[in-house]
Amino acid sequence: MTKSEMIYEGKGKKMWSVAEDSDLLIAEFKDDLTAFNAEKRGSESGKGALNNKISTAIFKLLKEKGIQTALVETLSDTEQLVKKCKIIPLEVVVRNIATGSLSKRLGIKEGTVLPFTLVEFYYKDDALGDPLVNDEHCLMMDLVKSENDLDRLKHLGREINSILFSFFANKGLKLVDFKIEFGVDKDGNILLADEISPDSCRFWDAKTNEKMDKDRFRQDLGNVKMAYEEVLRRILSE
Repeated sequence: MTKSEMIYEGKGKKMWSVAEDSDLLIAEFKDDLTAFNAEKRGSESGKGALNNKISTAIFKLLKEKGIQTALVETLSDTEQLVKKCKIIPLEVVVRNIATGSLSKRLGIKEGTVLPFTLVEFYYKDDALGDPLVNDEHCLMMDLVKSENDLDRLKHLGREINSILFSFFANKGLKLVDFKIEFGVDKDGNILLADEISPDSCRFWDAKTNEKMDKDRFRQDLGNVKMAYEEVLRRILSE
């Protein structure tokens, strides 16, 4: 597959059209690191390749479990071939343990195990800082077509969480929370898109609660690449 034109560049990836097929795109993972709505920026050599490998492994697992995804195949260390879809402008955040913005907003002590899986929506708009929105906001702003679509996104979020929570528990990791995105393909199917990686998830070591994700960059903990490498090692371990 041949890259044709870069159609989008985000915080963690570049998206390219494909010369041979207008229904496919090439996703190129970057080494860039950003936090706090890109107010903090950095770079970690090899991070893009690690995220590509981690996300590919997770998407393959989810596909085996019946989740429809946009991933077609891995092309290189930093590139994926994906189905072209219209991204729903919502970040779907799934939470199992309180931390980050949830703790700050509601005063819930970090590390508190939530009584049930919490699913939140954030409107994808960098200029607004990706604000938290409720169901009525989503419908009012035409971010989805119907309440059924919102229910579908919530159901998928919880289903993906159920699969991954058990998977990572078996790898000695707590899946604290994660952000996912969905798109609609040409046939109207809702597909899991974007990526699932330490850039978009919080992983804590099951024994020590050591942070194994982008919080190491956010909080200046260091050893970002080593943490991502350890997550990949555990994912691939038998």
